[in-house]
Amino acid sequence: MSEHIYDLIIVGAGPAGLTAGLYAGRATLDTLILEGNSVGGQVTTTSVVYNYPGVAEVDGTELMNKMQKQVADFGVEIKHAEVAKYDDLTADVKTVTDANGQQYQARSIIISGGANPKKVGFPGEEKFRGRGVAYCSTCDGELFTGLQIFVIGGGYAAAEEADYLSRYGKHVTVLVRGDHFTCPPLIASRALDNPKVSVKYNTEVESVSGDDYLTEATLVNNKTGEKTVYHLNDGDQTFGVFIYIGTQPATKNLEGVIKLNQQGYIITDSQRQTNIPGVFAAGDIIEKSLRQIVTATADGAEAATAAEKYIADQKQRLGIPIHAEIKQPTKTVGQTSSLDNEEEVAPHAGNWLSADIDQQLKPIFARLTKTVTLQVLTNGTPLSDQLLGFVTEFAGLDADHMKVEKQAAPQNVKYLPQLRLLDDTGNDTGLHYAGIPTGHELNSLVLGIYNVAGPGQTISPEMVERIKALPEATIKIGVSLTCHFCPDVVAACQRMAALNPKITATMIDLQHFPELRKAKNIMSVPATMINGGPVIFGSQTIDQLVTAVEKTRP
Repeated sequence: MSEHIYDLIIVGAGPAGLTAGLYAGRATLDTLILEGNSVGGQVTTTSVVYNYPGVAEVDGTELMNKMQKQVADFGVEIKHAEVAKYDDLTADVKTVTDANGQQYQARSIIISGGANPKKVGFPGEEKFRGRGVAYCSTCDGELFTGLQIFVIGGGYAAAEEADYLSRYGKHVTVLVRGDHFTCPPLIASRALDNPKVSVKYNTEVESVSGDDYLTEATLVNNKTGEKTVYHLNDGDQTFGVFIYIGTQPATKNLEGVIKLNQQGYIITDSQRQTNIPGVFAAGDIIEKSLRQIVTATADGAEAATAAEKYIADQKQRLGIPIHAEIKQPTKTVGQTSSLDNEEEVAPHAGNWLSADIDQQLKPIFARLTKTVTLQVLTNGTPLSDQLLGFVTEFAGLDADHMKVEKQAAPQNVKYLPQLRLLDDTGNDTGLHYAGIPTGHELNSLVLGIYNVAGPGQTISPEMVERIKALPEATIKIGVSLTCHFCPDVVAACQRMAALNPKITATMIDLQHFPELRKAKNIMSVPATMINGGPVIFGSQTIDQLVTAVEKTRP
């Protein structure tokens, strides 16, 4: 157990948790935010946010990156760790344990773990997840370019994401269980007024089926009972079913710990305090009538303000001095999937990197102690030339530590062109990138270099020993450059490769390598493959990935 006692631990780094961190940081509370997945929560699965005050429209991930930057500027630490157990919440000093067994202590807790997408439950939904059934348009939308797409749902998300998905699919059909959209008319009009979107009311999916991919769906009118079977169009390999029917609170490990309502949401008072003094909750995880970004941020502000008063009262009661220490801005490298205020890199037009990216990366490169060679394996294609141009420009950000080497690819190397990181002795580190690691995957490249030529991401000594003991493994991670979950998985796999010379971990941009997508029947990312085995879809923690590799041991 860590001997350090924080003033406040915030569990979850969505809009509620980040806002709570912002208010806590401004109040000079010693604060730690623990996040098991990507910083930003469900907002990062939203293509465009239209209803946040003061912002006409903004990409969901961009909005969360800005919130994260604000929090870091106030010295609040964000650590990538999933809380698995709430040990003791009734004592003055409360204890939580993460998935790796690390314990953390604080005088107050704010639980803002959010909620996860609900599943409909029709036959075939789970079987074809990642092979036609999807839950995140920004992650998987481009994989359905030119295909038919169905969207299930009748609320905000269904209307907005149907509009977004129309830029990829040849046509989008929204299946609404009721006889109208439940969101305001202005939001619904995004689907209703889009010529590439049609709507079927009183319609549900009875089942889906297929072989390797989704090829058939049975729809039923819940008023008339009439059934319609959608068959795959000629020439198409599959079609998409995107599900937006609401969320389920992430409170499974809180049952019997604090008071929940019948639906599993946390019950709080007007100050967002739970039934346990000093334990607060905020965001989509609590019982309330409206779940929007703006209400989550309000919850976070209320919870942090109430927690500040609780902490001050406790310290006064116990005779503990209240220090108002102004903390220095924190760095997020190795803790989250986002760089400070990172901008998504646009398709190549002139320079690859935005004007301010150098300033954003300087604090990271300043910690490099070794040289790293960025070896580009070329194959004479235009994409190969683009990769070399990107790598050359990127390496120029720190010419003292990064060198570029161009080499014709050996015949036995698949997925070209490819970037490989070589250590200061010229040995292959096992960190490979097939395609151009721009977009969200710029994070993966930066973290890869940090792990090879710098101190590396912080992980527990126990996890380091587990990784070093892993058997030989070849890991491939299929990604989309628009996917915000992918960098975490790539970085975790490549952290393993950096520590264990028997492991290689290759990021593969599936947009450029459709043959892998077809061979492995991949229609969702991140898609992790270990030693050519079955695809592991979705976000995975480093503990889950290490366990998966351990299971390959003979």
